[in-house]
Amino acid sequence: MKMLHDNLGVNEKGHLTIAGVDTVVLAKEHGTPLIVFDENKLRENCRIYKESMARHFGENSLALYAGKAFCCKEMYRIAADEGVGADVVSGGELYTAVSAGFPTDRVFFHGNNKTDAEIAYAIDNRIGYFVVDNREELDAIQAIAHKKGIVQKIILRATPGIDPHTHAKISTGKVDSKFGTAVETGQIEALTDYALELENIDLKGYHCHIGSQVFDIDPFCDAADIMLDFIAKMREHKGFEASVLNLGGGFGVRYVQSDPEIDYDKNIGEISEHVKSKCSSLNLKMPAVLMEPGRSIVADAALTLYTAGSVKTITGYKSYVSIDGGMTDNPRYALYQSEYTVYCANKMNETPDFKCTVAGRCCESGDLIQENVLLPSPKRGDIIAVLVTGAYNYSMASNYNRVTRPEVVSVKDGKAKVIIKRETYEHMTALDV
Repeated sequence: MKMLHDNLGVNEKGHLTIAGVDTVVLAKEHGTPLIVFDENKLRENCRIYKESMARHFGENSLALYAGKAFCCKEMYRIAADEGVGADVVSGGELYTAVSAGFPTDRVFFHGNNKTDAEIAYAIDNRIGYFVVDNREELDAIQAIAHKKGIVQKIILRATPGIDPHTHAKISTGKVDSKFGTAVETGQIEALTDYALELENIDLKGYHCHIGSQVFDIDPFCDAADIMLDFIAKMREHKGFEASVLNLGGGFGVRYVQSDPEIDYDKNIGEISEHVKSKCSSLNLKMPAVLMEPGRSIVADAALTLYTAGSVKTITGYKSYVSIDGGMTDNPRYALYQSEYTVYCANKMNETPDFKCTVAGRCCESGDLIQENVLLPSPKRGDIIAVLVTGAYNYSMASNYNRVTRPEVVSVKDGKAKVIIKRETYEHMTALDV
């Protein structure tokens, strides 16, 4: 059997393994639902970005891990060890990074509606940069920075007007977006003028993000062209030449065999050559280029294990295999009809000839994990594995139906350690009064 990713395998018992560890044993020892991360894979993915960006863009470049994909203290410890920065989008993500000892000078604070309390907290913790979305936010940062007697570095988030041909709900670079300030309308130019006037603001450059799960580099190159043309325009008209250009994240990840394999180093190299050529044609100094990988660092480093409950066949229609998790720990199929690869972890050597829908346990018809899945004839107690669940699974988990959130473990050198404890009923009701 050809495995989807190189950290997966099948052992002599016919069980699915991740990083060489038997997933059926993990399910027995830790219970299910259980999210399992391969620590070495996480570190390898961080290093690909760090080393590729340094090699292709220069030592001033930086990969920023996008915590919205998966956020916990251990993830920030790994990111700190591997020398990448952090893209945070809330006070909660920043608090997690700070509590893990992450160096805050490598933190970039995103978000389209940062509160005054979040801005003050970030400034108190000496974050590197705010990625400023709009004028109201700029006013708030100026006022709070002035009160605290500091000059705060920022970059402005621009919407370049790019359609990356991905799912509409994860496309962020079009003009009509809740994020950023549009280039096409001239509003980002006006915001640049305003930022340059503020005494407690140090404008360093610009940010753009076109969307997620993008397999082609052309949209990134198109966005870079728009942003570099704009930087050249600001140099000519305002005398301001940006020293930082953040091209965002969004590289795709293989969820199923039909998805293309991506060589991230090759992609970064080709984008780099495009950016260098464009800078040369515009006679621009090469800015420090940043990127924000999230999904492409954590997604393929994890899988989720469930225990099958009921197996139901509706004569003349379809069959369902229900699991002890669902949209409470993985809402992506309900939201986007996202594709996943699904295995019966304890029957990897048996013939997958039972066509079914893998359904969650919630009282919601849309609580499905995947349809038209082929599994070996399943029964209650089988371990169902859903691959590539490191991104936007635990981070989007909820307590819908008062279902507790799963435990998360990481495996390395044949051993597993808990990095997020299983939520209990006591945890879930702790804030009730």
